[in-house]
Amino acid sequence: MTGKITEASSLDLISVIDKEGNTERAKLFFYLEQQFLLQIFNLELGSARSTLKEIQGVLYEYKPRYSFEVIKDYFITLSSIMTRRLQKASICTEENALRFNVACIEMIHTNLHTENVKEIGDELVEFYYYILKGKVKPSLSHETVNEVIQYINANVEKPLIVEEIAKQFNVSTSHLSRIFREHTSVTLVEYITMRKIEEIQFYLRFSNLKIAEIAERFHFCNQSYFTRVFKKYTGLTPRRFQKDLDGNYFRFTIKKGDSL
Repeated sequence: MTGKITEASSLDLISVIDKEGNTERAKLFFYLEQQFLLQIFNLELGSARSTLKEIQGVLYEYKPRYSFEVIKDYFITLSSIMTRRLQKASICTEENALRFNVACIEMIHTNLHTENVKEIGDELVEFYYYILKGKVKPSLSHETVNEVIQYINANVEKPLIVEEIAKQFNVSTSHLSRIFREHTSVTLVEYITMRKIEEIQFYLRFSNLKIAEIAERFHFCNQSYFTRVFKKYTGLTPRRFQKDLDGNYFRFTIKKGDSL
């Protein structure tokens, strides 16, 4: 009997909420959310950013008095939705999907305040995009180069030495270096460095690791050298990048006819 009473009370509450709400606004909200998920999974970064801002606008209009709390909770909910999509599509293992979700929640709780809602929204979109883009297989015209890129992407946190990579693919170091540069426009060593910097940006923004710990994790010989390399590609020191949420992410794109 108690269960039926509780169920009835819940339905009454939902009915009250429905009466207070706006049907058209609700339809727009769920339409925009679906559009956002399509855009981000299609790697349409600019469109996804714009759509998330529209969603924030709908939430603000719906509950202007509590807009910050509502948007904060929605960011956490959206990251959970993304986590399940990534896991369901086998883009991430269950363990990695959980790490992704926790990283998003930690970043929201640590950094979000009333003055930077837009920036945190953009940060989350960047993170979603980066996770998805990293799973796209390269499509250059040389299969060995494609395989080497995938190998580097999968092992970016490990020590990556050109001679060892060449052995892994049963080619000479000179041959691998030559074909890699021909098809990517950069040397293999430079590509490894840039991939590390791309990855490190998200550790700086989405983890609680100290800068020295991150430098060590990615096998830079010392923090001073790491800072110099990081600034070369991003234009900012690691510490400044960590704090300046307006700073753009460094991304490397292969400029030849083929692309990642």
